[in-house]
Amino acid sequence: MTSSADAPSYADEIQKWRATREEKLRAENGWLTLVGRYPLKDGANTIGTGKDNDVVFPAVLKGTGPERLGTVHVDGTAKTVTLKLATGVSMVSGGKSFTGERVLGTATTKRDWVSLDRLSMHTIERDGKYVLRLADNESPVRKNFPGCKWYAPDESFRVRAKFVPYPEEKSLSIVNIIDEVSKQPCPGYAEFTLKGRTHRLDAIKEGEGLFFVFGDETAGDTTYKPGRFLDIEKQPAANETFTLDFNKAYNPPCAFSAYTTCPLPPKQNVLNTRFEAGEKFDAKR
Repeated sequence: MTSSADAPSYADEIQKWRATREEKLRAENGWLTLVGRYPLKDGANTIGTGKDNDVVFPAVLKGTGPERLGTVHVDGTAKTVTLKLATGVSMVSGGKSFTGERVLGTATTKRDWVSLDRLSMHTIERDGKYVLRLADNESPVRKNFPGCKWYAPDESFRVRAKFVPYPEEKSLSIVNIIDEVSKQPCPGYAEFTLKGRTHRLDAIKEGEGLFFVFGDETAGDTTYKPGRFLDIEKQPAANETFTLDFNKAYNPPCAFSAYTTCPLPPKQNVLNTRFEAGEKFDAKR
């Protein structure tokens, strides 16, 4: 039997969560490996390191396959993206090699990576437009990543919140860092008290859980200026209380990569207080 003295402390719990966070960041095809983000036109898009391609990969990838790997064909009407590899080229997906043609999945929730040695790529669909993301698993950003910086765990930022549903589920207009606007489902908001003040944050529905994009007065000072994220695994019932732990607030992918388009917090989620908890940001890194 585990005694109370042997039970993991709150600080241990937070450290374990943060270690998992960093492990995911450092993973193959993770955010630290991205080296390109290419909007695709309808029709044929030739790809590779050769300068005559429609999509020209970084020169550091020269020699990873021929200068023209193949063609990505976008059919906006059928909403399909098809990769046609050049003769003699094979890539790997899910541990299995393939040649010729392959339809690429475009869901943002489950990325359909295809790889050739150090190079990996996948496509995503955003409001009817298609984008190819390119990863280099030998990227210096990944190799030289010093790790995340964090505030010391502080249980005062682990609060009890109430989930307040909206009478009719509404949507939020979320702007990203390149001024694209998307509509996101908003089932309700979290209401909580911290250091004697009551706050509320609109939630975005994500799978079975909730996703919060928020800002506070540490932004641009000790934390990432555009904002931070916080996740709840399971959406609470109406007016149910749940734990909202700002020690698990984390930076968006765009804090690490120029090849992502992270959402910004809606104005009602920018709180006029300092949340000195969770992940910090060093602009000089």
